[in-house]
Amino acid sequence: MGVVTGSRAIPDPRYYVGSGKADELKAQAEELGAEVILVDHALSPSQERNLEKLTGRRVLDRSGLILDIFAQRARSHEGKLQVELAQLKHLSTRLVRGWTHLERQKGGIGLRGPGETQLETDRRLLSNRIRTLNRRLEKLALQRDTGRQTRKEVPIPGAAIVGYTNAGKSTLFNVLTGADSYAADQLFATLDPTVRRLKLPHCPEIVLADTVGFVKDLPHELVAAFRSTLLEAREAHLHLHVIDLADPERAERITTVNEVLTGIGAGDIPQIEIYNKVDLLGETPRIERDEDGLICRIWLSAATGIGLDLLRDALSERFGSRLVRTTLDLSARHGRARAELFRRGAVLGETIDDAGGWRIEVELAERDLEEFRRREGLPNLAADHAELQEFH
Repeated sequence: MGVVTGSRAIPDPRYYVGSGKADELKAQAEELGAEVILVDHALSPSQERNLEKLTGRRVLDRSGLILDIFAQRARSHEGKLQVELAQLKHLSTRLVRGWTHLERQKGGIGLRGPGETQLETDRRLLSNRIRTLNRRLEKLALQRDTGRQTRKEVPIPGAAIVGYTNAGKSTLFNVLTGADSYAADQLFATLDPTVRRLKLPHCPEIVLADTVGFVKDLPHELVAAFRSTLLEAREAHLHLHVIDLADPERAERITTVNEVLTGIGAGDIPQIEIYNKVDLLGETPRIERDEDGLICRIWLSAATGIGLDLLRDALSERFGSRLVRTTLDLSARHGRARAELFRRGAVLGETIDDAGGWRIEVELAERDLEEFRRREGLPNLAADHAELQEFH
């Protein structure tokens, strides 16, 4: 309904803004009939309470607003637990003087006031709930790690879609994988990571992950609570950094996303910048390469689908390898190796020989086949047993 801005060398300890600016804020809120005052900074509990007392309206700082939005967006069990944990940690800092009017501690037996008892009760309840949530999230994180370790046992390369909130990540993820992840023109529409396999032309399949959107000055409580979610970005082999081409502040958004990635230990992972929403500005879909000839930028529209073929070709180029179709002779002692081939989905056909072994027809990326043969001590087969399928 209205905006009040100001400039100070240091925040005022009482209101964050100066007393004159606080009075101006109160007057404008009354004039416009505003019900909530949002402050685009982190307020201390006392500053938040003083502003509420002065203006007679609810005051919400940046962290509180983001937590409120997250609470509305959480859908999965893990996402709801993460949001609740972050909210409780944020709330625990707001209890310090919540019952000041009842505090009456003077020392000695029988002189403890009811206000302090209430404070201690609230703190204990919060502390117990936070410990319970941490234990549940640790269990869920262990389950997620187990799934991640399983994917490592079957070495399929992975890419994570990252970017500022509302840049079009989930829309791109859905059109690429055929998934039905929730996508909407709103902040933090996606809180829970979704992982799908993606089949590419002329290339072994890869794993694609849709992640939570980043935002400038993300509250520390959320970074800590969503650590397991952010691991999908940290464990990826490639980042697809989705950028809203129509956003006038896209340069600042790019910097913010790269800072968050660096903060979670994922700053060194290779990245392709995806400039999304070219249809809104009439841009032409295209690919840009760096000085080494590697694809570094792709211009497309996830909503209309133009330019998606360029992205698929880029992923095939990045992850592609010469596929080899060959026949492997495995003895009975290679049962584990045979099971691994089936887990990878590489087996095309199988026959059992007279000695109880297997002759298996497989199709694998050349580098994976070489690694498999070396690890299992298998000899190289004659050239007439292999049919090479070169794609690039």
